[in-house]
Amino acid sequence: MELLAVCHESRAEAVFLRAEGDVDSSTVDELVEQLTAALQQAVTHPARLLIVDLQPVTFFGSAGLNALLDCHERGRATGTWVRLVADHAEVMQPIEVTELDRILDVYPTVTDALQARTG
Repeated sequence: MELLAVCHESRAEAVFLRAEGDVDSSTVDELVEQLTAALQQAVTHPARLLIVDLQPVTFFGSAGLNALLDCHERGRATGTWVRLVADHAEVMQPIEVTELDRILDVYPTVTDALQARTG
């Protein structure tokens, strides 16, 4: 099994990216590549929304935090929402310790992320 598997797809409601496995300095390039491609799709999507599903992530290091923060900032600059889905300690603890939960939009489920109001 790969250390990290990332895929994205455009659906009617939004563009979705799903990451599974460990996100660290040795795997972050794959995440960044997929985040960049997904954000490019989301910019032209009618919903202007990218949902990043991190529920299957088993380790989330500082490299992943930087990648998500960069994606969030690029999304904001283009008027595109970037919402994260995570509710487990492997992902939430690094986000909360660095206080990125004050900046990033994090939801416990994909449904919650889709139903959140924009603007």
